[in-house]
Amino acid sequence: METAQISTQEAAQAPQETKRRPALHLPKKGKKWGKRLLIALLALAVIWWIFLRPRGDAQTAGAGQYTVEPVSLRDLTDAVAGSGAVRPVESYEVSALASGEILEAPFEVGDWIEKGDLLYQLDAGDAQTSLQQAQLSLRQAQMSYDELAGYLTPRASAAGVVQQVHVQQGDLVSPGTAIADITDTSTLKVTLPFQSADAAGIAPGQSAQVTIAGTLETLPGTVESVSSADLVGAGGALVRQVTIRVSNPGALTAGSSATATVGDIACAGSGTFEANSRQTVVAQTSGEVTAVHVTAGSQVYGGTALVDIGGEAADNALADAAMAVESAQLSLQRARDALEDYTITSPISGTVIEKNFKAGDRMNGMDAGALAVIYDLSSLELQMNVSELEIGQVQPGQEVVITAEALPGQTFVGRVDRVSINGTTTDGFTTYPVTVRLEEYGELNPGMNVSADIVLSRLEGALCVPVAAVNSDSTVLVAGEGALAEDGVTVADLSKVERREVTLGGGDEDYVEIISGLEEGEMVLVPVQSSGGLGSAATAATGG
Repeated sequence: METAQISTQEAAQAPQETKRRPALHLPKKGKKWGKRLLIALLALAVIWWIFLRPRGDAQTAGAGQYTVEPVSLRDLTDAVAGSGAVRPVESYEVSALASGEILEAPFEVGDWIEKGDLLYQLDAGDAQTSLQQAQLSLRQAQMSYDELAGYLTPRASAAGVVQQVHVQQGDLVSPGTAIADITDTSTLKVTLPFQSADAAGIAPGQSAQVTIAGTLETLPGTVESVSSADLVGAGGALVRQVTIRVSNPGALTAGSSATATVGDIACAGSGTFEANSRQTVVAQTSGEVTAVHVTAGSQVYGGTALVDIGGEAADNALADAAMAVESAQLSLQRARDALEDYTITSPISGTVIEKNFKAGDRMNGMDAGALAVIYDLSSLELQMNVSELEIGQVQPGQEVVITAEALPGQTFVGRVDRVSINGTTTDGFTTYPVTVRLEEYGELNPGMNVSADIVLSRLEGALCVPVAAVNSDSTVLVAGEGALAEDGVTVADLSKVERREVTLGGGDEDYVEIISGLEEGEMVLVPVQSSGGLGSAATAATGG
């Protein structure tokens, strides 16, 4: 064991002046022994001064700068400390965007509210009227657009054959300009006179036999209508007009003459075939004919496009109509949104902690302030700031030990939920917000101030000494035999103290783990005051 060296002071020797005495006349040999004795006495005095007297004073004075503590087993926790106020994991202040009388407010303070539950229902009479007006405006705008779009593509209103096309590509048209003539000759009609007495026995839907003049070909037909008015026929007889419809086998043309019988009743004269329908399609808007889709003789059906009308004027008119529809749609959406403002529902699930309005009250939109306050108390959270030097050690999921001055003796456990990289720099030092969540928070209330330790690591049963006992060169002062007084806790003799090198492990603010170099139960010296570095006072005191 190597003993620590204690610093000493050099003793200054001052020459002593002596008075001259009468000389003794001694033999020469006696004079030599006298000188030797004097030198020996002086040497003993110097040795006593240098080594004996200062040694006792220094050891006594230096020993008072230390306490001792045994090397012991401890549980160490490495943590990042912080503080803050706990708050609900989610909170919401209910406010209003609409004004009016409150018709319903079916909740009370302390109630649990699910997301989407009704909180307030306001009188929405005016908003409903505005919504109906917006719906009507949209229908009108859509009808105008559809009508204009239809005008730009004139179509056949019924089936038939195109007899004539009146326009060609590039022509300019205006409302009323003829586009095409269409005749339906698939079915022909012939109107024939019957004696009034005979016509009284004929009804629509009866079968008829129609005889074509000239060829005497007979075709089946169907009575379509019977006139109720009597007319004067040939020879002054009273007749009624009966219209018979005949399917065209393909050879009949309008203007052909025919007679007919209904049952055993014959007509009183002849008549000529007419087309079932005739139509002249005309333009309904101004523009330029950009395309022609039919020619004379084309077979068309109801809805068949005949021509396209376009050009700058027509395109602009259609664009204006489209914008009118879009504007009406936006107005309708605004009206719907405004109506929704009269029904206020909860945006979160939670507990009502404030209710400031009730049914029957009238409120003035956002000026009314908070109608109610809802907290989601399923868990609490804490936001603490962690320095840039420690943030790299913090990860989501780490355990956090939380205490509150308001609840002495109680400890709560949370977990790191989020670590933000959006730091705040003040005076050249950056901190980062860390969010901690507490699922079990006992008597903690939102708003309470707490202290939090983010646990980075735990070490159980570690061999430890106080941090202050370790010198900056990883050595400690170990009390050897005779270093302590009889009470076992007072340092009596620093000359019996050993400086020993140790290997350090983890630690916390107060204690550090000793990997090697010490054994449990050994006593180490701890400086009463440390000023700069681990165990700097111990180093200075022992001259190390």
